[in-house]
Amino acid sequence: MDNTQRFGYGLKFENAFLRERGKAFETLFARIMAHAHPGDFQPVRPYGPRGDLKCDGYRASDGTVFQCYAPDAMRVDPLLAKIDEDFNGAIQHWAARMQRWEFVHNDQRGLAAQAVQKLADLGTANPNVVLAVCGEAELRAIVMSLALHQLEDLFGAVPSDRTLERLDFAALRPVLLAIQRKEPDTHPPLAAPSAAKLDYNALSQDAAGLLRQGRRREQLVEAFFAAWPDPDFGEEIAQGFRLRYQALKGAGLPADEIFGELQAFAGGMTGEPARQGAVLAVLSYFFERCDIFEDVIRVDVT
Repeated sequence: MDNTQRFGYGLKFENAFLRERGKAFETLFARIMAHAHPGDFQPVRPYGPRGDLKCDGYRASDGTVFQCYAPDAMRVDPLLAKIDEDFNGAIQHWAARMQRWEFVHNDQRGLAAQAVQKLADLGTANPNVVLAVCGEAELRAIVMSLALHQLEDLFGAVPSDRTLERLDFAALRPVLLAIQRKEPDTHPPLAAPSAAKLDYNALSQDAAGLLRQGRRREQLVEAFFAAWPDPDFGEEIAQGFRLRYQALKGAGLPADEIFGELQAFAGGMTGEPARQGAVLAVLSYFFERCDIFEDVIRVDVT
């Protein structure tokens, strides 16, 4: 897996982790674990009035019972109640088989101190069971250890270094024409996927890495605009990006969410890798021109 693919799948995982809630998050987790532990991890789904016996997945090799919790908003009291109910329920239903209990959650910020204390207390009271927590960092490590064909099955294809190297005018043209035809969205999505706000203009490592990779084809985009018969074409595209960026920033979205929305505005990171590569090259071009995101303000102190 090359750098462009690594950054691409890192960002796709982050988007999925922040987007999926409830059963959808459980499904995402189960699919990831089935790839990471084939023939060992078993997803569990509820049957009849007894439900899933407080287990969303079971790994036979080490007797781990997994429990997922991915609410729309993480609140301390429901979180503590969930941990207590699910662990004690698992003890009741899986006592003869459970050596580990792993709590899987979707809070990018990490668990509240009270939840950490609750887990420590449960571990002390139940010394025969190992307690563990799986959040974004732990799940990301599992995802990024998967083989390329497994990542493609989970998240679809992404561009590679080779895709960008082979990019040509034919791939850029439909992307740029599609952007030109779009009307600015006066009502961008207002709900960010995470309550935590990123620092001013701070993109994640994956988003920043993709922009750096896209710069490899910056000259191709520039040459495309230079060769286009309408000299105002490039400025029309730039203005479309500016308006879209300003609307998203005004809605208070964090930097990575803005980046994802701009990807969608440019055509999205789905479909053929060559088309995704063209979207990435166009985004990188306008990023470097400061049409999207803010330039660093340098103060002369001399």
